[in-house]
Amino acid sequence: MDSKAFEPPQFPERFNLADYLIHPNLAGGRADKSAVEFEDRRFSYREIDEGTSRAAGAFRARGVEIENRVLLVLPDCPEFVVAWLGCLRAGAVACAVNPLLLEADFSYYLDYTRARLAVVDAEALERFLPAAQASRWLRALLVRGAGGAAAATGEDFMAALGAAPPHCESAPTHRDDAAVWLFTSGTTGKPKGAVHRHADFAYNIETYAKRVLQIREDDRTLSVPKLFFGYATGTNLMFPFAAGATTCLFAERSTAPVLFDQIERFRPTVLTNVPTMINAMLAEPAAARRDLSSLRICLSAGEALPPELYRRWQQAFGVELLDGIGSAEMFHIYISNVPGDIVPGSLGRLVPGYDARIVDPEGREVGPGEVGTLWVKGGSALQGYWHDHEKSVRTRLGEWVSTGDQFVCDQAGLFWYRGRRDELMKVSGVWVSPIEIEDALLSHPQVAECAVIGAQDDAGLTKPKAFVVLRPGAAPGAELTAALQQHVKSLLLPTKYPRWIEYRDSLPKNDRGKVDRRALAG
Repeated sequence: MDSKAFEPPQFPERFNLADYLIHPNLAGGRADKSAVEFEDRRFSYREIDEGTSRAAGAFRARGVEIENRVLLVLPDCPEFVVAWLGCLRAGAVACAVNPLLLEADFSYYLDYTRARLAVVDAEALERFLPAAQASRWLRALLVRGAGGAAAATGEDFMAALGAAPPHCESAPTHRDDAAVWLFTSGTTGKPKGAVHRHADFAYNIETYAKRVLQIREDDRTLSVPKLFFGYATGTNLMFPFAAGATTCLFAERSTAPVLFDQIERFRPTVLTNVPTMINAMLAEPAAARRDLSSLRICLSAGEALPPELYRRWQQAFGVELLDGIGSAEMFHIYISNVPGDIVPGSLGRLVPGYDARIVDPEGREVGPGEVGTLWVKGGSALQGYWHDHEKSVRTRLGEWVSTGDQFVCDQAGLFWYRGRRDELMKVSGVWVSPIEIEDALLSHPQVAECAVIGAQDDAGLTKPKAFVVLRPGAAPGAELTAALQQHVKSLLLPTKYPRWIEYRDSLPKNDRGKVDRRALAG
């Protein structure tokens, strides 16, 4: 796929993302088609359109004006879809966060976003309410699933929708108006809001979703990550809506047994996944008996996908794993493998409409095969981070966005991930990526999961340290440690083997499902 020959999409000045996602389905004869499926309920595009209009009207009636932020604290459910699209239709800015957060987190987000209105799930209300009551900015609280109990704390969301007019004119937003804040994972401090325009999302839909993923009307999508995470907001809301497909939602926490059940229930064709869950699915004792025959493709992003996991997934299920990389700064995936042309271990090639360079610390482009920092540009780049000018200046370099990710690009134009800039370690004078050591460990038959960080030896020198979760039946001990170290030495340079191996029952994860290396290092 030739990125250079691709003509990037253009959008009119007056442009509203909600209209872009919904109106073509109404005009294209899909008004009565299933847009969202949840539990045993189905919602047509016509019903979603009306619900979205009512949400926009309800928000406006409670004082939400164009460019105001609205905080969404909801599980994956139809109300999330209606509220999120309603924000856009009202001209407000959607800020979605994990409903499992604690009171202190909600206080931070309410203060940071200055949200005028929040839509909150009843199960999060006890943790959210103290933060809401202390907020200087919040003016209205709508509660999903509270019924009569909402009267003491806020208004019932569905009742508010029922009282709003069924048709609400979309705000006359500009393509460059802020539409959504996507929050960074907070690995270097508090999460920051990457501010994105209405056009950013449509740009990636036209480039990645339609040209690489090849999303189509007969697709049914299901996601491991939840909709508050931009990866899933794209693949399991925006992408299917843009193609007139169907999104399938479940509110339960994503575990391997739950996921197998949901796949068999909804029969999706596109599954959004992450390496941690891919590994968990493969480890399920009954995995070989579960039915994944509906899937035409499975996506992987969020963290590096080891070639060993790809091999085991292919052997177990025979479904293509499309690995790629995206970020909150670029909204979604900009480098990806493509169906029918997958190179395990590689993240593939540039998505059409995007460009990249790999540079040294002085910003000079390095040659093929050399490690450097990835810079990327394309029409979905963030405007900046809210209330962090210095970070914005360091990240947004004119047209380019500095990702902080370390990459190699080979002669064939394939991109190979080498970890975050602050994760690389210099061992015996050579830069070492934890990713390659983890890949080597995972290829050992007794290793289920692992993570590698840099640690200091008695002389104060940095050496690799591994944290390992073993497969059932494997016994930790000095003999196994020696075997694992020898296994790595047989695959990599001898200097790269882990000097220490610590066995764990599990590895700490953040709310995106990624291994939390900072927690391991602490």
